[in-house]
Amino acid sequence: MLLVYYRLYITYTLVGFLFDLDQKSNVCRDIQKIDSLIRECMPIPQKIYPITKRLKTPEEVEKYFPGFLAFIDSTEQQIPRPVDKNRRKTFYSGKKKRHTVKNQITVNNHGFILHKIGHKKGRKHDYDVYKKNHPVTPKQVVNVIDLGYVGVETDFPEQLLSALPCKRKRKCELSQEEKEYNRIHSKKRIIAEHTICRLKKYRIMSDIFRNKLRKYDMVLDIVAGLVNYRITSQCL
Repeated sequence: MLLVYYRLYITYTLVGFLFDLDQKSNVCRDIQKIDSLIRECMPIPQKIYPITKRLKTPEEVEKYFPGFLAFIDSTEQQIPRPVDKNRRKTFYSGKKKRHTVKNQITVNNHGFILHKIGHKKGRKHDYDVYKKNHPVTPKQVVNVIDLGYVGVETDFPEQLLSALPCKRKRKCELSQEEKEYNRIHSKKRIIAEHTICRLKKYRIMSDIFRNKLRKYDMVLDIVAGLVNYRITSQCL
């Protein structure tokens, strides 16, 4: 039931019809019970991240960060237009031109989600989110980021970072070497985009989020756990 609901994001009425439940309240209660069970048995980021903070030897680090690489990226999801005027302003994303919540995830070279933050208001810039919620990675690990995180190298000099992509200046074209470097950088960072795509295959993470916003982080935890479980199964 839970997988059908998360993957298709259909209404409770249709879920009740498919699973022979007479009332929407029964569907809601059953899904809440399954949610708690799934969180206990799935490799959600909240279970993995504390382990990665205690890694010491290179062998331990290599186990969770193959190639000693970590990829950090943000994604947004649309929410219904808030009724309150102040909330409309704080949740409005100038990038998406709609009201959204923002998430930041950290993945390894296999696309395994090691860290995620609680949802933030869509108005916040990616780097503003990072400054207050950046993950702590082992000192041997290189964090691969994009141009949305300009300023990390000066504000967090203790973190090992890959060089940022080259940004085209006004009225100036990039050189062939800069274009080639950007291509190589994008080829590395595509892992984070693929992981976000896996999350959004569950329509509860890609459609307008109709549930209560206080449940958003729990839902994202479960979907991230399902993605991690699939990646773990493929790597065995």
